[in-house]
Amino acid sequence: MTQPTERPALPDHLSIDPRSPHFVAAVFEHDVGIRFNGQERQDVEEYCVSEGWVKVPAGKTLDRKGRPLLMKLKGTVEAYYR
Repeated sequence: MTQPTERPALPDHLSIDPRSPHFVAAVFEHDVGIRFNGQERQDVEEYCVSEGWVKVPAGKTLDRKGRPLLMKLKGTVEAYYR
């Protein structure tokens, strides 16, 4: 039988972009969920729990480098493992 791997603690600030200094690869080996203002969000690109914001794509709009244009939404943020 395989032993369940120990999950790392979720950081206060996390990004899914590998070029970001807030990217932690060990966290993404597990399924991470984000609850924003009491509702689960599936489209969060970056979050900060202590400052209370998430960054989500602004529709299908892309920047000049082809990455999604992000909007910062403020509110209550809760990160957890599913």
